[in-house]
Amino acid sequence: MSSIFSKIIAGDIPCYKVQENERFLAFLDIQPLRKGHVLVIPKVEVDNIFDIEDELLGEMMIFSKSVAKRIQQNFDCKKVGVTVIGLEVPHAHIHLIPINSLADMDFSQAKLSLTTEELTEICALLQK
Repeated sequence: MSSIFSKIIAGDIPCYKVQENERFLAFLDIQPLRKGHVLVIPKVEVDNIFDIEDELLGEMMIFSKSVAKRIQQNFDCKKVGVTVIGLEVPHAHIHLIPINSLADMDFSQAKLSLTTEELTEICALLQK
């Protein structure tokens, strides 16, 4: 069975697409910790990030770097935090989160509820 991320890649489920190439997709987390929280996924469905072939994993980090630079340019943050948890969806993914403190990456806190308009505005900012 395909993961929700594979359905997003296939276009069966819509997303707020920030950046895409032939191997990766970056899109807004619709239950973000902070405005500007982006998920980066490989287009090949692999459950564990450390099972991704080395060259592809390196390319994924370079792809993530370009997205992170745009997050940093568009959101008031000291850094863009990077985390891999991998328990919630069986498809490897990287979280990129604008942060000013370690607490900004606490996944046990309540997620933001953003409107469609807010998500659309954030997406447009990050697509530039």
